[in-house]
Amino acid sequence: MIRAILTDIEGTTCSIAFVAETLFPYARARLRDYLAEHPDESEGVPVETLERWIDEDRKEPVLKRIQGRIWRDGYARGELKGHIYPDAAMALRHWREQGLRLFVYSSGSVEAQQLLFGNCEAGDLRPLFEGFFDLSVGSKLEPESYRRIAERIGVAPADILFLSDSDREVHAARAAGLRAQLIDRVRGDTFESIRH
Repeated sequence: MIRAILTDIEGTTCSIAFVAETLFPYARARLRDYLAEHPDESEGVPVETLERWIDEDRKEPVLKRIQGRIWRDGYARGELKGHIYPDAAMALRHWREQGLRLFVYSSGSVEAQQLLFGNCEAGDLRPLFEGFFDLSVGSKLEPESYRRIAERIGVAPADILFLSDSDREVHAARAAGLRAQLIDRVRGDTFESIRH
């Protein structure tokens, strides 16, 4: 029996285009000014490397943390508004009402995740979630990361449903004992098609 749902963000609850065409360019355009004001946050990584990592969509924790802080400022100024698919917002609310525990696992920092769900067109969705996980628990391609999350939330892996647009992430979650479902928005999958 499913007791908890763990969801990815980009491509699953949120449009890849929003991340690639809005969030990444926003952070890249402000990266140098941000680091000029907060030089210690780069942890010694040259700004040129951070810019290249943005262009390559690298999952580097230092970059994800910096991007999250730049986005925080953008959301606070009203320059950014998070995108969530309407079917995802509706399903998340429904599942929460049914008593399911909801969690997020994304390569974006916990702060970036909370900003997206807290400042989206559907309103503030943060109260729906009990917890947010990022790369600090490990790579999304490693089964051990999913085992750690299950242990931290106190739910048996077999009682957790993981949702993602990545075959490799779904495979890793299944290898850890979770139930997992691929959400392929290109072929028309929505949260309405999820069976739990």
